[in-house]
Amino acid sequence: MWKNRITALMGATMLATSGVSAAAIAAEGSQSQVLDEIVVTAQRREESLQEVPISITSLSGKALEESGYQSVTDLQYMVPGLQYDPTQGAAFQIRGVGSESFDFSNEKSVSIVVDDVVMDGQRDNGMTGLDDIKRVDVLMGPQGTLFGKNATSGVIAITTNDPELGRFSGKVSASYGENNDKIDSARVNVPLGDKAALRLSTFYQGQDGHGEYKVLHQSLGSFEDYGTRAKLLVQPTDTLEILAAGDYAHHWDSTIRTAVSGAPATVTAHEIALGVTPGPENVDSADGSKGQITTDEYGGSVRVKADIGSDTLTAITALRYTTYNNDTPADLLPGNIYAYIPYNQGRLDTTKFSEEIRWASPTGQFLEYLGGVFFNVLTADQTQLQLYTAGQPLVNAAGQKLTSFYSTTSPYGSGNEARFKSRNRTAAAFGQVKLNLTDKASIAFGGRFSDDRNSQGLTFPTADVDAITGVKTTVIGTSKVPYLTHGSVSGQDFSYRISPQYKFNDDVMVYATYSTGYKPGGVAFVGSLYDPYKAETVKSYEVGVKSELFDRRLRVNFDLFQEDFTDFQASILTNVPGAVVQQVVIGNAGGLTSKGAELNVAWRATDALTLNGSVTYTDAAFTDYVYNTTTDYTGTKLTNSPRWMTTVSANYDQPIAEDMTFHGTVSYSYRSTMFTVVGEPAYSRTPGYGLVNLRAGVSLDDDALQLGVYAKNLFNTYFSTGWQMYGSLGLLHYTSLDAYRTVGVFAQYSF
Repeated sequence: MWKNRITALMGATMLATSGVSAAAIAAEGSQSQVLDEIVVTAQRREESLQEVPISITSLSGKALEESGYQSVTDLQYMVPGLQYDPTQGAAFQIRGVGSESFDFSNEKSVSIVVDDVVMDGQRDNGMTGLDDIKRVDVLMGPQGTLFGKNATSGVIAITTNDPELGRFSGKVSASYGENNDKIDSARVNVPLGDKAALRLSTFYQGQDGHGEYKVLHQSLGSFEDYGTRAKLLVQPTDTLEILAAGDYAHHWDSTIRTAVSGAPATVTAHEIALGVTPGPENVDSADGSKGQITTDEYGGSVRVKADIGSDTLTAITALRYTTYNNDTPADLLPGNIYAYIPYNQGRLDTTKFSEEIRWASPTGQFLEYLGGVFFNVLTADQTQLQLYTAGQPLVNAAGQKLTSFYSTTSPYGSGNEARFKSRNRTAAAFGQVKLNLTDKASIAFGGRFSDDRNSQGLTFPTADVDAITGVKTTVIGTSKVPYLTHGSVSGQDFSYRISPQYKFNDDVMVYATYSTGYKPGGVAFVGSLYDPYKAETVKSYEVGVKSELFDRRLRVNFDLFQEDFTDFQASILTNVPGAVVQQVVIGNAGGLTSKGAELNVAWRATDALTLNGSVTYTDAAFTDYVYNTTTDYTGTKLTNSPRWMTTVSANYDQPIAEDMTFHGTVSYSYRSTMFTVVGEPAYSRTPGYGLVNLRAGVSLDDDALQLGVYAKNLFNTYFSTGWQMYGSLGLLHYTSLDAYRTVGVFAQYSF
């Protein structure tokens, strides 16, 4: 059945994007405009997407705005091959590959880079709202030679709009829909004389959850984001540019796991009596206390660009901070009936400093070169307190409060909470040379030398639990003190890339790329056990063709890839001796291979209509993974890795009256069946699903004013994520606001 659906989906994609004869396209030529050129910075220069020998999906700020999506994590619905896993530390995956871990010395497989600054803070996606964006480029495969941080799976490069000299402009927009869905933003560009300009932007967005805390009569699954960004551009001379930027963003949500099945019969009976029916579509909870997560991220950067002769020197200095607070109890019922982990509180503070310096030649000459150095230090300090009751209620039938708790975050005879302090330091030198051998043939050689040191320590301070529980409390540890409470892992690596390319003509280019990647090892403390893991390496092979046909009205890019990982840093939810709930353990899988194909097509069908389609096939599986000498995961698929992902969209812009234009966008995003837990247990199977978004409206006064309607998940397609067996609570899961239809209206005004 799924095979037939996939076949039909591919057929529909190809039909929508290229399923017409060459003669028909040529016939439109006299009326059609050409496709807009896509400019990317994948090689740290502004270049046409069609000239770069890398598989890239690029999204313009306009496309993001018309999509109706709100957050960086929503990029997964617009870029086939990109996936986001909200569990186990939360992280992106590209081509099925990415590490999700609660370990603070573990680095990201997919690097997020915003305005040339690597956003590597734990629990930090680099940006909260998609506001005032110029472009997002998603680079597939290892990207270590030109970006400061090594990224074994890929890079998400986000570019926000810079100030414009000599122009006063601005834009305000607002939308409101069902379930109190809202996205409001404002931005202004102010010239400051002839040589400087200031750009300010701010946003607010949120939505009420579709679930309910039945006992508390409060919304479950709500979120609220707001933030601001300021950028000051100064160009004292024609050869010098200074850009200072600062930003702040706040996030809050009440998304927690809800019950599916497997809890004790008495617990389930009480849930049902209180209005909660466990199941695969349950979004409610009868918990007597509310769970929530709050994040604040802020920082600043200074970028200096100077033309020195025909070359360009660029230096970027950045300082960033993140504060992450979680208060996520797990009981399912009011504490006077049943408790499990009634107190689960933590705070994470990160500080990051980075410096990057690049020297680049101009393009178009026989020898093109780029070289640079990079230094980055990230520190993290987290405390976590988790109190467990072994199923006893917080208040017994006689009205007596529970005064004795087990601590899952501390060992016997020690403090009652865990404190992790980590420091990840990276120093690197990188560069690339490109030889333009002829007008048609060229070859690029890139390399990166990295020196990394990741360290982490674990201590057990004593928190004032009496103030938390409201009674005089005795806390009992549940594990042994680790034989080491501090460790470090150091490593050096040389990664490289070789990429020949050949242009048959100005419109068709073929390329091949061989690249290697590296991610340093780390120090893990799991269930109070000291458990370091080794560095991860990858060898990647990619061949592709990039073409623009019929006078640039049809764009077809296609590639085949295979990535072979050694000592892949995998995370698994498993039983740890002494732990009362399963723990996420990070370790090395001996081998992993991800292989597949990627197709991107765009067609300017008429002056008014543009069609886009992308399809990705990915087969990602462990080739060698035996855990703890007892369980063999070899041959099983990677988690959150669907074989098929596709996105199809149509954009229609047509004048309908004097000073009035109709704008319409419809998009469809599909992903096939996947598993969310290592080993493909049946309970973690997520069926394939597709989401349709719609946005339509009219603009007046030369597009200054736009009014319209939008619909997200138009056909109300439900899906779930984050399946997890959680001890005696049984099977739990997360749900997403994207799994429900939202219809609303919007307005925006530009000046």
